[in-house]
Amino acid sequence: MPGSHAMEEYALSFWIYMGVMSVFVGGAMKKILASHISAAPSLLVWLGLLLVLERLCSLCLPALLGLAVLCAACCLVSGRSSAAQTLSAEGKAVFITGCDSGFGKAAALQLDALGFEVFASVLDPAGSGATELRRRCSPRLTVLRMDITKPQEVQDALHCTRARLGPQGLWGLVNNAGICVNFGDAELSLMSNYRGCMEVNFFGTLNVTKTFLPLVRQAKGRIVTVSSPSGEQPFPCLAAYGASKAALNLFINTLRHELEPWGVKVSTILPSSYKTGQSSNLAYWEQQNKQLIQSLSPSLLEEYGEEYLLETMELFKAYSETANEDFSPVINTISEALLSPRPQVRYYAGKGVGLMYFIYSYLPLSVSDRFLQQLFVKKKVLPRALRSQSTSHNNNNNMLHK
Repeated sequence: MPGSHAMEEYALSFWIYMGVMSVFVGGAMKKILASHISAAPSLLVWLGLLLVLERLCSLCLPALLGLAVLCAACCLVSGRSSAAQTLSAEGKAVFITGCDSGFGKAAALQLDALGFEVFASVLDPAGSGATELRRRCSPRLTVLRMDITKPQEVQDALHCTRARLGPQGLWGLVNNAGICVNFGDAELSLMSNYRGCMEVNFFGTLNVTKTFLPLVRQAKGRIVTVSSPSGEQPFPCLAAYGASKAALNLFINTLRHELEPWGVKVSTILPSSYKTGQSSNLAYWEQQNKQLIQSLSPSLLEEYGEEYLLETMELFKAYSETANEDFSPVINTISEALLSPRPQVRYYAGKGVGLMYFIYSYLPLSVSDRFLQQLFVKKKVLPRALRSQSTSHNNNNNMLHK
């Protein structure tokens, strides 16, 4: 029937329209969430294409033509993005902290391959990480011993770096070194855990940044800091680590505003879960749990119960086993932050981080909290004192009903 045929054409055009709009609205939203003010031209291109396609689709273009327009527009946008120019690494120097393993070592390898002059700080110059860097990298790479919590070692590293650089200055400072020295509820964490995290993740990084900043300002360069979403969102059992990263994030954001007149670009990288440091060492988690039990007062241990602490350890071990071993999303963002003409203020590195921040930023807090609990540590065991209260309450209810 003619009417039925017309309805089918209308339905097909409608779904093409919805598909086109979804792709471009989603793309524009992605730009909004991942960009800052300097990315406005790219965002305007997306929104302009959205407006044009909306008008074309409203004319009920035939199916094949509509799909062709969609493909052409997607190719145009992706081609424009891939054609974005990057700066040359030649003649540029970067200083990276924490290169014994993990992100730091991987970043040193990649940045050296790109042509940077790399200064890689390590805790153990004779360790396997430093040895591998010397073996695999070019003569441009310099390995330096530096514990970021020791001011004299930071000063020694500065003198060595300045002597090698001469008048050129330091193009990039990559703040990567950090530790997570605890797991467990905030009440159970030792004060030494809080101080340990703050000493390395905040005060250590603060001292390194202040020390090397004159060299970075001299080159009108970049500061790239590897932080953590736990510094902005309340991850269960990471209070000490999260508090140190929260302090770091605020310092870096303040620095970003203050250094803008100097021409220094400041970026923060927020990774998802990766197998770094001791996270993949299962014996480490057992040792941490044993130390935690030994450090608790008898009354606190009684209220929480060893089975509650054991579950926490098992959850952390399971989470670590599923963490990503491929560091490339983080390392690629470090390279982009150093070489992009307009680096982003924030980079979300890894699966799920962008979605997590979208939920945290735009959905009700109750939804965000539930999502975070399901994503990270899904506890089932109640503290012993709460289980006792629940049992007592149920017994009282049973007595009332008899």
